[in-house]
Order: sequence, then structure tokens, then C-alpha cells
Amino acid sequence: NIGSDLESICDSVEAVDIDPFVHNQKHAIQRFLSSQPVVNRPVPQMTHLVEQKQARIDFDVIIASGELMATYALQGQETAVKVLEEHNSFSRLMYDRFSHSDYFLLKSKHWVSYQKVKRYERKLFSRFDLITMVSEQDKDFSERHVNRTGVKIEVVPNGVDCRLNHPGIARPVPGRLLYNGALTYSANFDAMDYFLKEIYPSIRQKMSIVSLVITGSIDGVSIEQLALDESVRLTGYVQDIQSEIASAMALVAPLRIGGGSRLKILEAMALGTPVIATTKGAESIDITDGKDMLIADDPTLFAELTIRLLQEEDLRQSLAMNGRRIVELHYDWQPIGRNFNNLIETTKCSVQPS
Repeated sequence: NIGSDLESICDSVEAVDIDPFVHNQKHAIQRFLSSQPVVNRPVPQMTHLVEQKQARIDFDVIIASGELMATYALQGQETAVKVLEEHNSFSRLMYDRFSHSDYFLLKSKHWVSYQKVKRYERKLFSRFDLITMVSEQDKDFSERHVNRTGVKIEVVPNGVDCRLNHPGIARPVPGRLLYNGALTYSANFDAMDYFLKEIYPSIRQKMSIVSLVITGSIDGVSIEQLALDESVRLTGYVQDIQSEIASAMALVAPLRIGGGSRLKILEAMALGTPVIATTKGAESIDITDGKDMLIADDPTLFAELTIRLLQEEDLRQSLAMNGRRIVELHYDWQPIGRNFNNLIETTKCSVQPS
């Protein structure tokens, strides 16, 4: 239970039980013509809750976890240090959509969306004292295309709890591949569309026992567009994602668009599940190809390496051991949390000198 977990470390936890994606849903034309991403429009109940809280407490620091929360962090209390913790670069995601579009009308639509998001982020970033990104690639893109006011942007990578995620949670099922990501997110849908059409058939042709599990929400997704067959299982949202990942012989991450860093890969590496990914999928994770995971951007090579991974026990064990070591050294939440805290304290000193 997320609420109870937060209550164990927070003085108070209050939530608004509203999905902003549903709340702000509008006609497609209205969404397209909006001057800002529609989903970022504030929810009145959340605005009211934040106003009440700020009327009672003087905060030293206000942290917005993602752009969805940015508007609320900017309500009142001008003296508070304001931090925007970005999960990925929204403008970079829009640029990827634009650059990967094949059809003129779709490409034009995505170009307009990219320009709108970039303009929105430029204004938004200027109102914060610190922006954190989860990858150097997102930071670099934001510095070059978005940041025009010199606000400090720092990298705080995604991580994983190595105590809770460890090898041996489940026994791998022979031939089982897994992709853990909600298909409601366009980058995940594109990855599975690509994998099922251009990679998976070659694997199936050579390995009759292979199967694929795709975890995560599929609500409102047109799954009929995917090249599904009887060997593919869509689980929807699952409570115990650790067991699903640990029961796979390999995790596939054939991502082609999107930013951030891949929690799905870090979780798999921590759990001892070998990973094969595209360069985009492994982006921002400090790994060595062939030692810590396998990288392939060509669909034929991706299929060949996946078959090899499923067939060679020594290779799986080597990747599992090396992947776990990388996570322990660089992506455990405890040192990442200490670094984030130090950034907050440094920013406080520079913005609120004593």
C-alpha cells in the first residue's frame, strides 16, 4: 500500500483521488489547440488542498514530482525553494515522436506538439530554483532546447531498492521473455508494436517454447493493433511485479522513443534477470554491452541475441551477476537519496543565504 509506505516516513500524507488524465480529457481538437499540455491543467480539488496546507505551514522547500505537480508547487509561498523533479524530458519525448513519424500529417501534428511543450517548459523551468533529470541525455536536451534562464539542472538517476529486489525470488520459466511497462504509455506501446512485428516472429520460428509476458495497464489501448498470438500474455496491472520479472529468463527492452532512465531495466538487473535492449532502451544506464546486458538496434540481431540468451545458461548467469553488481554500485536508492538531499541543501544555501 503506497499510502501506508509514505506514512511511515512522512508527518502527513494527503491525496486527491482523481486521475488528471481523465479529469482533463477533452475533444481532440481542443487538446491540440491548447497552449499547454492539457493534462497539466490543475485539478481544483488538488489546488484547494495545497492552499489549505500552505496556509498552515511555512515550507522551506517545495518539491514537485513531475510536471503534473508543478503548478501546485508554484502556489504561493514565494520564499520557499522550489524544486522540479522531472521523471523524463517531456519536450524530448515530443521531439522523438516528431522525428520518428513517417506520415506528413502525423509528423506535422507532432512538430506542433513539440513546439507547444518546449515553449511551456521554458516558462515553467524559469520559475523553479532547481530542476532534476534522471539522465544526462534528458539534461543535455533540456539545456540545449529548453533552458533559457540559466536555472540549475542536475542529474539524479532512477534507482532500485537492492534490499527488496534481489536474485532468487522466483525460478525462471524456460523460454519466457518479459516486458514490464504499461502500454498506455506511447513509448511502451511503440516498443511492443516493434518487437511483436519485427523481432518476435524470428524468435518464434526458431524456438517453439518461447513465450512473452507483457505487464502493466492496457486500459483504453487498441491492442488489436499489436501482432499478438497464443504465446503472448497481457497481464494488465499486477501487484507482484518482482515475481513476474524474476520468473522470466530475460527482459526485453526494445524501446525506440522516450527519455528518462529505465526503471524496468534496473529492476530486472537487481532481480538477476538478464536484459537485452536497444541503445535507446539502455540509455542513461552505465553498462558495458556484452558484459552487463546485450544491446541490439537491428531487429535481426535483436532476435539472434535473444535466442542465444535463452539457450546459453552461462551467458544468462554472467549477465545476471554483472547486472546486479552495476545496480548495487550505482543505482541503489540509498546513495541516490543522499545525493538528492545534498542538492536540496546546496540549493537552499544559494537561494536563501544566511
